[in-house]
Amino acid sequence: MQFFFSYLYHRRKVLLLLFFFLFLFAVSFWLYRLPVEAVAYPALICAAIGLAVLILGSLRASRKHRLLVRLADSLTELPRGLPEPRTQDDEDYQLLVGALCEEQRRLKSAMELRYADMIDYYTVWAHQIKTPIASMRLTLQEEDSEFSRRAGEDLLRIEQYVEMVLCYLRLDSDSTDYVFREQELDPILRQAVRRLSGQFIRRRMHLQYEPLGVRVLTDEKWLLFVVEQVLTNALKYTPAGGTITIELEEPKTLCIRDTGIGIAPEDLPRIFEKGYTGVNGRADKKASGLGLYLCRRICRALGHTIRANSSPDSGTVIRIDLSSHEQHPE
Repeated sequence: MQFFFSYLYHRRKVLLLLFFFLFLFAVSFWLYRLPVEAVAYPALICAAIGLAVLILGSLRASRKHRLLVRLADSLTELPRGLPEPRTQDDEDYQLLVGALCEEQRRLKSAMELRYADMIDYYTVWAHQIKTPIASMRLTLQEEDSEFSRRAGEDLLRIEQYVEMVLCYLRLDSDSTDYVFREQELDPILRQAVRRLSGQFIRRRMHLQYEPLGVRVLTDEKWLLFVVEQVLTNALKYTPAGGTITIELEEPKTLCIRDTGIGIAPEDLPRIFEKGYTGVNGRADKKASGLGLYLCRRICRALGHTIRANSSPDSGTVIRIDLSSHEQHPE
């Protein structure tokens, strides 16, 4: 009904002109004292026909309106199935729509090419920077001092940031290098702990970990990134001398628990959002807000789920459910 009134409003000039003609006829009949009954019946028939024409026109316009609205949602391609043009204006509008769609397709193609070039550039940059990082690591390993240990930790953080960049680029690319196979979980965990062993030692952290003896269907490299990110956060927000526990919950849920400062209740629902750092991240002033975001995206791509439980001053528990392996498209 609302569309019908809108249809009448847009044709108000024609309707006003018709009413004006009717008024002229009525005045003429009154001035010449002509019998109204002679034209009343034909007038009613004409009014009924006019109303029917208005209703049919409104229905036709309504169908055309709905079709154009649906086509407007897919303007990346030249619309097909447009209503047949009835006037020159309709033909002109269809030509304009076609030109706009062609221009949009051209701009989209150009943007995709530029984005692909940018991804290639940053991927090459991230790979190239790994070479001097590895060289610096070998140099630091030649001596055992407090300076070399702290420099090694800083170098590890740089390496993690580079890995984060590569991970981000690969997740947004058209192709990924997932290699799924059933494998032991313990070697992945030991590799992550070994890379972070310097921070465990310097901060005198207690690690509670017993071999889990479980096999999971996953990608080793990507799961290693997730575990390392979770352990890095646990080390960052757990005071020196705290405890980090790695255990397994049935059926195949990896549980990483710490005795750190915890997460504020208002931050907990948003810690996996892109760029969100929360109270702890703002206090630390070094958080990027990408670590847990990438962990969630990777887990979804691997068919795993990740969730967090925490409260202030009571530590944090990160659970990664490895029992499912249904992939979700990114």
